[in-house]
Amino acid sequence: MKVIECFLLKARAAVMGALVLTAVGAEAQQDWIHVCTDAGAGGYEAFPDVCRLADGRLMAAFYAGYGHVSLPTESLPNGGRISYCLSSDEGQTWSAAQTLFDGPYDDRDPSITQLKDGRLICTFFTLQPTGGTSWVGLGTFMVTSSDRGVTWDTVPQQISASYYCSSPVRELSDGRLMLGLYAQTTTDAWGAVTISENDGADWSDPIIIPNGGLRYEAETDVTELKDGSLFAALRGQNHSGWSRSSDGGLTWSTAVLFGFPGHCHYLHRVPGDIVVMAHRLPDTSLHYSLDECQTWSTNVVVDAVGGAYPSMATLRDGSTLIVYYEEGTGSSIRAKRFRVTAAGFEWLSPTPGWPHFRTYLNKDGGLWTNTADWAGGVLPGPGEVADLSLATNVIWLTGDVTLGEIHYNPVFSGTTNRLTILSDTGAQQ
Repeated sequence: MKVIECFLLKARAAVMGALVLTAVGAEAQQDWIHVCTDAGAGGYEAFPDVCRLADGRLMAAFYAGYGHVSLPTESLPNGGRISYCLSSDEGQTWSAAQTLFDGPYDDRDPSITQLKDGRLICTFFTLQPTGGTSWVGLGTFMVTSSDRGVTWDTVPQQISASYYCSSPVRELSDGRLMLGLYAQTTTDAWGAVTISENDGADWSDPIIIPNGGLRYEAETDVTELKDGSLFAALRGQNHSGWSRSSDGGLTWSTAVLFGFPGHCHYLHRVPGDIVVMAHRLPDTSLHYSLDECQTWSTNVVVDAVGGAYPSMATLRDGSTLIVYYEEGTGSSIRAKRFRVTAAGFEWLSPTPGWPHFRTYLNKDGGLWTNTADWAGGVLPGPGEVADLSLATNVIWLTGDVTLGEIHYNPVFSGTTNRLTILSDTGAQQ
């Protein structure tokens, strides 16, 4: 198609989507890639969480330190910190790590969510040293960003002083926010949730999920089912269980065993209304459900490494990116890609055939051919995806343009948008 001009016009009609010009395929392999091998805090990276940002990029937040617990030292005076990497090409390549939050003690186990209003929330918990290699937990905290992760709160907000988190804030269909929590004593351990009805300004007292007399160190995660009920997954040391709530999380059923072990479950709904639950044990694994968490597939081993604490995000082609960590000296963050449908499960290659995205960086429009307007300083080419979601004005170009896809999915700011492409075959919207 010979494209003469590409106009981005504000209009009342709501148009959001993509003009697909060429199909993009993928080879099925079981490869993995590194997201980050050294964030500059000692070479140990763990507990990752990945989030799709409204501008189309992926953000992976994770713990960075010198070991599984990184208390302050002379070389790392604030102890472990929260770092992040960004990807503009659907997880194929990642930026160098940057610091998201670094308080005076060991800040760890971050999870990240972008709310419908555009704000990012990162939750984590903190360990304070008490002498030698001992520490005490200070509870669960959150920091937010209103500028797509460029800047973050410097003073964290405490969500709970006695409960801890390992999963992201979940935004429910009714607008409330819910965060899975857990607590333990020498004799008991259980899961819980906390709810915010004012966009995270305040959080409820923890609502306990009955454990039926079994210890659940929990690392609770929650997902909303199609019938409006809530489903929670809970960790035990050598077992795992689940609970449901039919009243918006105010009360929960007594936890029931899955029948297989799991640590730090992560629940993610993929295209086709399939719920995937990734977890540690055995090694790094996942199960998936075709019937709203009533029954689960056989175990799918993701990787032989045992760090896990997995997280998932849906990619533009409908496949799923899963991130997890290795564990051990020099532990790093890994990522793999898969597709699951009612017909079965398939691993996909992370590189050949993984669509390469180029994001248009000039929000005020300009020349398509100006490499400074494109991520990486490179024009999109054959088989690649041109993401115009950041553009708000007119993009001018002449000549032939061959692409895999054009994506246009702008952040809603009160005015709907229309993408108009003028070519020698006529306007398309």
